[in-house]
Amino acid sequence: MLSPADTQRRVVPVIGVPIDAVDWDGAVARLRQWSIERASRVVCICNVHSTVTARREAEFLRVVREADMATPDGAPVAWLMRRLGVRGQQRINGPDLMWRYLADAQAHGQSVFFFGGTPGTLEALDRAVRAAFPSLRIAGSLSPPFRPLTAEEDAEVVRTINTSGAGTVWVSLGCPKQERWMAEHRGRIQAAMVGVGAAFDYHAGTIRRAPRWMQRCGLEWLFRLAAEPRRLWRRYLTTNSLFVWYAACQWLARAGDR
Repeated sequence: MLSPADTQRRVVPVIGVPIDAVDWDGAVARLRQWSIERASRVVCICNVHSTVTARREAEFLRVVREADMATPDGAPVAWLMRRLGVRGQQRINGPDLMWRYLADAQAHGQSVFFFGGTPGTLEALDRAVRAAFPSLRIAGSLSPPFRPLTAEEDAEVVRTINTSGAGTVWVSLGCPKQERWMAEHRGRIQAAMVGVGAAFDYHAGTIRRAPRWMQRCGLEWLFRLAAEPRRLWRRYLTTNSLFVWYAACQWLARAGDR
C-alpha cells in the first residue's frame, strides 16, 4: 500500500534527471510520514553537480531515479523547473531542509540519527542542535572511518541505527558517496535516509556558509569557490558549463515541440 506521502508525488525531468516538484512544507511532511512509518526511504538533494553527474553516469542516474524523493537544490535546478512549468518552485537545499525538519521532529516527538562527518564535527553538531532544539530526541550519531567498511562493521552500523529507533537518518558523506550508501542500505535501515552533504559542517560551524543574500541570489556556489578555489574550480567550471548546455538543449527541444 502506498504511503500518503507517495500518492502526492510529482517529478519533472531536469536535463534527464527526475526531480520532485515539492515545496518546503511538502518535503517536511513526507519525511514526517516516513519517520512515523519507520519506512526505509532514500532522499537525494540534487544540485547542479549531482544532476550533471547523474546525466553522465548511468549508475548514479539509477540511484537518483530510484530515490523516494529528489529535491531541487541549487538555484539553477529550481530555476529550470520553473521554466518547465513548475510555478514558484523553491530551492529545497540540504542544510535548510535538515534544520526545518529538526524543528518539525521536535514538535512531533520524532527521533533522528546523524551519520557521517568527523567525530569533532558530530560533537559540535550535537551541541548546536541541542541548543536550538532542546527537546529533540537525538537517537544517536556515528562517524564512519574514511575507508570501506567490512561486512561485519557495516552490519553493526545497520544494527546500531535500527535499534536506536530513529525515524530519519541524516547522512553527510559527500556526493556521490552518500547517495550510493543510501541506495545500498535501502531495505536494511528502517528509517528515511537523507543525504545532506556539508550540512553537518555548516550547522556545526566548522565550515562557514554563504550569507543569506548570496543564497537567495543563487550565488552560494561562488562563495564556496572563493573559499576553496583549488578544490572546486575544476568541478564548477565543468559541471556548471555542462548544466547550462544540457538545460539549453532541453529548453530548445521543449520550445520546438510547442
